[in-house]
Amino acid sequence: MFNNLFDKSEEQLSGHAKALVLDFGSVISLTMFETHAQTEKELGLAPGTLTWMGPFDPDNDPMWRDMEAGKITQRDYWLARAKEVGELVGENWTTMMDFVKRARGQDPMSIMRQEMVDLIYLAHKSGLKVAILSNELDLFFGDDIRGKLPFLSAVDVIVDASYTNILKPDPKAYHLCLDELKLEASDCVFIDDQIINAEGANAVGMIGLHLDVFKPEICITEAKKLLGLR
Repeated sequence: MFNNLFDKSEEQLSGHAKALVLDFGSVISLTMFETHAQTEKELGLAPGTLTWMGPFDPDNDPMWRDMEAGKITQRDYWLARAKEVGELVGENWTTMMDFVKRARGQDPMSIMRQEMVDLIYLAHKSGLKVAILSNELDLFFGDDIRGKLPFLSAVDVIVDASYTNILKPDPKAYHLCLDELKLEASDCVFIDDQIINAEGANAVGMIGLHLDVFKPEICITEAKKLLGLR
């Protein structure tokens, strides 16, 4: 998804942006669906126990379809999955954080998307600003995760709705991030795995890109072009 700001061509916009703004879950981190095997091993579950696959198999995940249809929120979806998996291991999990901490152990870097981490470092070393705009970073992962992710040293701003309670695609969420960056919306390339959130970025004047979890390299290549990165 590409926002053609001010009727400029893609060629004119290439290299124009001054900041990279990223969602966290499923953009910087891998999706929980992609790491079922790791989760099962960590929790002592038999291989193949976790069968819900979200966007990878929506036909067999009705709850995911309900989320995409707006019947439940993303938080509702993951809270239900956390409760479900907790019951499988005989524990009462009441938050997504319970799920993530038990499933990921002490090595959250093992579930980061390496090509996105590389993009963060590249943008930082090139003198661009880097921000994270998340609906649930600490709510899902716990505030102690930040000390376990070395690449956060290359991130200038983190705006987390765990604390602001302003969720994307509310325009206020994007403006909070822009205020922290002290940049115009048109200076920022924003990446999110949820189309509605990329559209929300476009609506406030940012360059919103949708990350397809099946082909993340397409979005990353486009972001590099817009940011003037080689």
